[in-house]
Amino acid sequence: MMEGTEELLMSLGKALFETFEMVGISTIAALSFGVPLGLILFVTSQGLFFENKTVNKVGGVIVNIIRSVPFVILLVLVLPFTEILVGTTIGPLAASFPLSIAAIAFYGRLAEGAFREIDKGVIEASIASGAKPRLIIREVLLIEALPGLLNALTITIISLIGYSAMAGIVGGGGVGDLAIRFGYYRYQTGIMLITVTVLVLLVQGTQALGDKFSRRFDRR
Repeated sequence: MMEGTEELLMSLGKALFETFEMVGISTIAALSFGVPLGLILFVTSQGLFFENKTVNKVGGVIVNIIRSVPFVILLVLVLPFTEILVGTTIGPLAASFPLSIAAIAFYGRLAEGAFREIDKGVIEASIASGAKPRLIIREVLLIEALPGLLNALTITIISLIGYSAMAGIVGGGGVGDLAIRFGYYRYQTGIMLITVTVLVLLVQGTQALGDKFSRRFDRR
């Protein structure tokens, strides 16, 4: 039998709050560190004003290593660091740490791609005009790449929603945890379908909102 409606709604509400907490924290981490990471990877590449092969290659390798590790394995790998940092290895706050690591690497690489889509002529004209690198970064790179950065953020948030569902495997909480505990272990197919529907709605809403903001800032 499925849980009572009232109990189900309470459980679902708590799970949604935990999912928003995990995705929110890791999204803030992605914005705070992913954009600078992508910018560093871009401006240290060949032909740009901060060209540095060592920094570029080392940074690229670290990002690729993190991105190549399946998230479930990453969850387990960083458990000791999670316990040191958060004081526990279960719950949404603990799951936010590996989520943030994955988000920074994922968004950092997408942000680099957004910077690479900028018309090189615009960058060359800025350099030729004598603008300092800091001004070019602030007034040219970040402005021109904004639509791409917003698209990349949308993709990142959608990926984080999926990753947060996996966090339920190690007691991270959230909608994924609800699906596993009730839908899988207790064979309550109805709850499984409800959680899947909620996740689909979250993804669709995020995509629609991301597309709206991206179009608003696209000057092309």
